Amino acid sequence: MVTISDLHDRLRRREISAAELVDEHLEVIGREEPRLHAFLRTTEELARGQAAEADRRFAAGDGAGPLTGIPAAIKDVLCVEDVETTAGSRILAGYRPPYDSTAVARLRAQGSAFLGMTNCDEFAMGSSTENSGYYPTGNPHDPSRVPGGSSGGSAAAVAAGRAPWAIGTDTGGSIRQPAALCGVVGMKPTYGRVSRYGLIAFASSLDQIGPFTRTVTDAALVLQAISGLDACDATSADRPVDMLSQLEAGVEGLRLGVPREYFEVEGMEPGVKSAVQTAVARLERAGAELIEVSLPHTDYGLAAYYIVAPAECSSNLARFDSVKYGARDDSADTLLETYLRTRRRGFGTEVRRRIMLGTYALSSGYYDAYYLKAQKVRTLIAQDFERAFQRCDAIVSATSPVVAFPIGAKVDDPLAMYLNDVLTLGANLAGLPGISLPCGTSEGLPVGLQVLAPQWGDATALRVARAYEVISGGGS
Repeated sequence: MVTISDLHDRLRRREISAAELVDEHLEVIGREEPRLHAFLRTTEELARGQAAEADRRFAAGDGAGPLTGIPAAIKDVLCVEDVETTAGSRILAGYRPPYDSTAVARLRAQGSAFLGMTNCDEFAMGSSTENSGYYPTGNPHDPSRVPGGSSGGSAAAVAAGRAPWAIGTDTGGSIRQPAALCGVVGMKPTYGRVSRYGLIAFASSLDQIGPFTRTVTDAALVLQAISGLDACDATSADRPVDMLSQLEAGVEGLRLGVPREYFEVEGMEPGVKSAVQTAVARLERAGAELIEVSLPHTDYGLAAYYIVAPAECSSNLARFDSVKYGARDDSADTLLETYLRTRRRGFGTEVRRRIMLGTYALSSGYYDAYYLKAQKVRTLIAQDFERAFQRCDAIVSATSPVVAFPIGAKVDDPLAMYLNDVLTLGANLAGLPGISLPCGTSEGLPVGLQVLAPQWGDATALRVARAYEVISGGGS
């Protein structure tokens, strides 16, 4: 398993050039990409230019950092200057942003080389990457199965060796769930840890940007690079950024909460439960104290999320009116008809469904009955976590109740699809950091262990995850 740290050492010792490294990955993508469809588009010219600059920095000793010259894949919801960025939607086909998102700008400053834009559920709405406006992505472990979503393309790219690491976004589990299904590491930071400026918004109070990597150490390196206050994002926080100093501290003396509700959710597969219980037992043998905790409003989380998120998406997606950017249906005779036809043809079924749900929940006469009540439940869920963290340092559970399922198995049953997020969305509602890492298999497919920590406890989540990686023989 080649890691960011391994590649950095090889580049620093001049055993390989950044240009050669980029060419190797582009060659693999060109040869094998039709099997998975992890990418929507590649950016060969940009990547090669960035690699050439990275080689210059290494040769001159000019501030080369741990990500300099390392190829990366970017989820197609993060603006990259002059690169077509569509949020996986036909309505933004051809849109080339005139600026970088803050996370991308920070990676560019680090000297990373951008291989291309990865496939995703349209506007990040989905749990399987089947809702892409272009084509579904396959799981590298079995291409007939989904990679999870919405960041399925990024997860699949890392798992299949198309990229050493990738960036995704997590609104209700869209980094952690595909990480679990593809058998890689995926980190969702505390809300406000990473600037959302330049992220094409789904649900503004829930969205967060984070990395997919092959090891926990690599996840810490990337998160370190993209975190921090940003004057362009009022929700970004001025908090200390230190993801590395406690990474190897282990779990001896830590209290790990085991929420009973998370092991009793509807539809949890026996093989998933068994693998996670084995992983938790390993952490206990490594010196952690296991404490049973309760998150009593877990059963209400799914309903609350699927009111709050569609309401916010209804507002955010109102801007796509065909006037300033994106696709336009020119067959209409009036401005209103142009709006209606463009949005009808540009948005996919799932996006239209969520816009309608959100608009209904925010409408006169229903705001109090639905949206306001959902926000009250959100507060109760956050309070559940606060009480649990008074008794423990972190919470451990399964990431997804199921392993990767066949493509098409749930497309006609939205509720069954939404249930894939039942163990992850609580962290988004409460603004907590969470990480998923591989902890075994069920039916030959990866199972993910989720570690949640208190707000701003990103380093604690990484520490517990790294400890499990070490005791299980993973990582480097």
